[in-house]
Amino acid sequence: MTTAAGFASILFDDPADRAGIDARHEPDVFGDLNLDQVVAAVTRGRETYNLAPYFYTPVHERTVGYRHDVLRELQQPDVRGAVTEFAKQMRAVRRHLEQVKALYYQRQKQLWFLDAIHLYSQAVTGLTDALGELKLRSHGLKGLHAFLQSYAAGPEFSDRATEAGRLREQLTTIRYTIDIRGDRIRVGRYADEPDYSREVTDTFARFRQGEVKDYRASFQDLADLNRVEATVLQYVANLHPDIFDAVAAFVSRHGGFLDPVITDFDREVQFYLAWIDYVGLLGTHGLKSCLPVVSTASKQTRVRQAFDVALADKLTQNDRPVVCNDVDLDGDERILVISGPNQGGKTTYARMFGQLHYLARLGCPVPGARAELFLPDGLYTHFERQEVATDLHGKLEDDLIRVHRILEHATGDSVVIMNEIFTSTTLEDALFLGERIMDRLLELGCLGVYVTFVEELSRMGEATVSMVSTVDEHDAAKRTFNVVRRDANGLSYALSIAQKYGLTYDTLKERIA
Repeated sequence: MTTAAGFASILFDDPADRAGIDARHEPDVFGDLNLDQVVAAVTRGRETYNLAPYFYTPVHERTVGYRHDVLRELQQPDVRGAVTEFAKQMRAVRRHLEQVKALYYQRQKQLWFLDAIHLYSQAVTGLTDALGELKLRSHGLKGLHAFLQSYAAGPEFSDRATEAGRLREQLTTIRYTIDIRGDRIRVGRYADEPDYSREVTDTFARFRQGEVKDYRASFQDLADLNRVEATVLQYVANLHPDIFDAVAAFVSRHGGFLDPVITDFDREVQFYLAWIDYVGLLGTHGLKSCLPVVSTASKQTRVRQAFDVALADKLTQNDRPVVCNDVDLDGDERILVISGPNQGGKTTYARMFGQLHYLARLGCPVPGARAELFLPDGLYTHFERQEVATDLHGKLEDDLIRVHRILEHATGDSVVIMNEIFTSTTLEDALFLGERIMDRLLELGCLGVYVTFVEELSRMGEATVSMVSTVDEHDAAKRTFNVVRRDANGLSYALSIAQKYGLTYDTLKERIA
């Protein structure tokens, strides 16, 4: 269980698992499964947090459970509200620190830095108090709150927050006068001189007749000072050296005021918030997502109303319907062999299967109303690629090299997805090669999907399950994009091809007549 002393990450129950996180590269399967598109969509608007490395890092079963608990709690409005407000305040802190780097005048830098410390103190105190009022259950958020309580009560944080507040209060009490004569400016101490602007306003107030058009010109509020403003600020500092020197000394002492655990939390929690926002958006289109029941022991797979996330994102943006499908693997069943007409949803189903298992290994919500999924030790894909003119070997050779590499690394606990391979060879050769690959996959006992036009591969034993992409029962040329558990017979595919080229019995009879 996470403790105050041991808490370091809201994403990893064992902080050692995130070592080198920012050096991670996009996995090879991302392109085949369109997961690169999914990550781009989920993280849109959160680019400053650099969340992609977390999507490149699958985690073990214990961490998946850790993340599920945090996700469930963050879906509660009060918990999410507290974290969202903290994130908003931390963005203001970062903007202040970025502005400090961009500013030129030293006195102004110090004042912006002081404000950054004050905002940071408010953010930490606010989150600590807000979480303290909630009944937290997840180890992650309970550990965070315990850490924050200890951190906020420590003398370093509390003394710094108190001093920052006192200095800002002293700065607000400073009053001064500016005497402008031609091109000369004189800055002096305020000695209860009358406020002429207020007197002018009061004098003409009696002539005011309702709301009038505002003819005042608006000026751009720039953070940086011009030379005149900077000179005035320096003169004011000269008039009140005690306060400004105290600010300078304070800023010098607290240059590294940001705690790494807190800044890491600020970044990592966006992983959860991004997913909550994204699945919420999909939910407005009737698409369901869930936290799956996961296991590293049972390979039973059961998902209801699943869909290809990347495709769904594109379709919903254009108000087009998304077709959902189910997944079932029971007992000794391991490989889904999918056949059927072209453009019928076979590849989409294969991508969906891969997305389900990869997202499950991230501890993320998966597309579907409910799901039971095996957590694989690795995910391997082979999708058809276009031939490149500079390649020194042909497409068949390229397929064989890639498949060989997959079978070298896959284990019985892997997920393997083969999509439309050996399309460049004869049916006889495709059958021969396909049977050899299926023999190896079945020997390994791994889970997988094999999309093929060779229907014989769906009848290689109890471990294979025949799936068929279906067509409309009233119009065989119309795809439904439903992939169902059914024996492959090729009739629907043959009929759709015949209709496409005008070779059905009725068409031929009509043409002959």
